[in-house]
Amino acid sequence: MIDFVGKRQWFFLISWILVVIGIISLVISQIQIKSPLQLGIDFTGGTSMILQFSPIDSHEVPWSDFQSQLRQEMAELGYDKARIQDAGEGDFIISTREITSDEASELAEKLGTELDSQVEIIDYYFVSGTVAAKTARNAVIAVIIAAVAMMFYIVWAFRRMPSPFRWGTCAIIALIHDVFIIVGIFSILGWLGGVAIDALFITGLLAVVGYSINNTVVVFDRIRENVSRHIRADFAETVNDSLIETLGRCLNTALTTIFVLLALFLFGGATIHYFVLVLILGVIIGTYSSVCISSQLLVVWEKREWRALLPFAKRPA
Repeated sequence: MIDFVGKRQWFFLISWILVVIGIISLVISQIQIKSPLQLGIDFTGGTSMILQFSPIDSHEVPWSDFQSQLRQEMAELGYDKARIQDAGEGDFIISTREITSDEASELAEKLGTELDSQVEIIDYYFVSGTVAAKTARNAVIAVIIAAVAMMFYIVWAFRRMPSPFRWGTCAIIALIHDVFIIVGIFSILGWLGGVAIDALFITGLLAVVGYSINNTVVVFDRIRENVSRHIRADFAETVNDSLIETLGRCLNTALTTIFVLLALFLFGGATIHYFVLVLILGVIIGTYSSVCISSQLLVVWEKREWRALLPFAKRPA
């Protein structure tokens, strides 16, 4: 028997540590780059293109050195704020200010001359500032609507239980916990590695919302069944038994999903690299929160042990 409920303060401690690290990262990022997250062109406007370089010189140059040369040439041509990402095999994803397709072709030609390479534009993507602002606003609205809809669904699904609102609230708190930790991780990646979020990041977050809620409903449903059967007199023991019964299902689902996502992460290409990373993090954190956070919140609320939310707070005698 694993005493999940008895270790809830440890679980809350882990979550508080991750949340505090995320808050610190968001603050540092706001100070350094004037934004909590490094925003891609989907939210700021600009141009993204994939350039394929084929060096004319027979002597191969390491692509890491080539990227440094490319960055230097871009700065000399007036694109010092451009973000450059190595996509492998001579392909580089370049995000910069708004430029037309003709300007992009001219830039590629100049880079080819300066870097002694043949340059081909594989992909060109332009987002105006107006569209970017609308995308950012719609992304926030989409996440909020999804969270509210999920809460009402949980309340309706558990309407026959005492205080169904409690079940929905605990599920949404765990959901916010998942989303915030992922945002915090990408904030760290943003100010340390220049990783920018785009529309795919929001798509990944919404997928994580669905996955996390699905896991939580599975756990909650088993708790509801065991409460109805009165297998234990104590609610905390009922929750613990339910967690043990659903643990195998949650872990098996998470592992099989992660195996597929890892394959996509390693071989799916640079354009979906961070989208897949969001999904991987979401599966791991969502599984953790379903077992260790949302269900533990139910116990805390049932017993009114609010001190348990503060790790190792001294319990009243």
